[in-house]
Amino acid sequence: MKKSYPVLKTVMSAALLFIFVLQACKKDKDNGAGDPLGNDPTKQKLEEFTTNTVLNMRLALDNYFDVTGVTGREIYRFSPTEQRYTTDLLGSGSVELSNSRFYITGPWQARYKVIKECLQLIRGAGRSTTITDAERRGFAGVAKTIIAHELLMNLNLTGANGIYINLAGDNPSSGSVVPQAAALDSIARLLDEGKAALTGAALPPLPSGFDEYSDAPGFIKFNRALAARVAVYREQWTAALSALNESFFDLNGNFNAGPKHAFATFQGDILNPLFIKRNETGNVRLAHPSFASNISAGDNRLAKAPLRTSSKTQDGLISDRDVWIYPVNVTSIPVIRNEELILIYAEAKIRNNSLVDGIVALNKIRTSHNLTTYAGGISQAALINDLLYQRRYSLAFEGHYWVDMRRYSRLNSLPVDRPGDDVWEKMPIPAAR
Repeated sequence: MKKSYPVLKTVMSAALLFIFVLQACKKDKDNGAGDPLGNDPTKQKLEEFTTNTVLNMRLALDNYFDVTGVTGREIYRFSPTEQRYTTDLLGSGSVELSNSRFYITGPWQARYKVIKECLQLIRGAGRSTTITDAERRGFAGVAKTIIAHELLMNLNLTGANGIYINLAGDNPSSGSVVPQAAALDSIARLLDEGKAALTGAALPPLPSGFDEYSDAPGFIKFNRALAARVAVYREQWTAALSALNESFFDLNGNFNAGPKHAFATFQGDILNPLFIKRNETGNVRLAHPSFASNISAGDNRLAKAPLRTSSKTQDGLISDRDVWIYPVNVTSIPVIRNEELILIYAEAKIRNNSLVDGIVALNKIRTSHNLTTYAGGISQAALINDLLYQRRYSLAFEGHYWVDMRRYSRLNSLPVDRPGDDVWEKMPIPAAR
């Protein structure tokens, strides 16, 4: 069996790994030299910079979801001009993952670009003499929350290989590698710092996808939703439930509630990069055949992968279903949504042995998707199996399945479509930083 890029190990204390000496309420020592915000940025300039930074979170999302989807055997990505979707990402033959290919350099660099802009925002707000302290804390709280989100996305790709968290310098993707567990600890602390800064803060205007989360109480709910996700990754079940209580989690609420990446057709904006028309014959995203073969009878989530008019094949792979969760080219992409929070609640309850509460949450998901209420074994192991099924289909094509199979040590259960293919555990850290 081939191995992915070797794990990079660094022996450092968690305190040294998490270097964040930036203080939003103090002026930066460099006085803004070489910074796009300048020495004493105005409120308007800071607000415009914030908007652009949040919008830049949309960059390379297609790369990110293609990597997680193909590697996790959720999708096939066929392209007439790019074969590495079906070779590198599926471990074809003797092919190894590369640390200089688009599938890791694209999303990796996009996330660190946003992180760098967030750091510039914190520093710029710290230098400004024209904003209030509440506004300064608003910029810092938004920025720290976004940094945590972007770091987590990169860590989802590289897993045990770790990430860089150099938040004190000019290049956040440099320095020593932070191992996965320490990185999750640092991301959780960033979210806590963001929440503290946001309390009583005045927020800058945010793009339209954040309309319901555009004041301090609303953005704290978004921050705590992310904290709940991080807590389950850290297997801190009580902390996950506490974070949910401060988030927009609603057991009886709209599954799609939550902040979103919005798109538009007007000049200067961008279209949803994941949109592909149904029954395309060139560039396509197709559901892995196991998506339909493993789904329970009557489960309405099969509608996320409708049948094509004809099958599509490439490199010995074949599928007759399109991926279809973005029906038009301006459909929003969720950042995090209530259906995931309900599933986080179910997972935390099950792992805390509050099995009845876990079943109640699973049944909210099951009955909403045309399934009967849970009738399986009343044990933690049996309920985790159902939880992972519900997460697979409720969060299909949203970048979770590969991560879930990895954190539950079930990657060996994913299908291998061709002799010699490999299911990768993690992406390599890019060579160029």
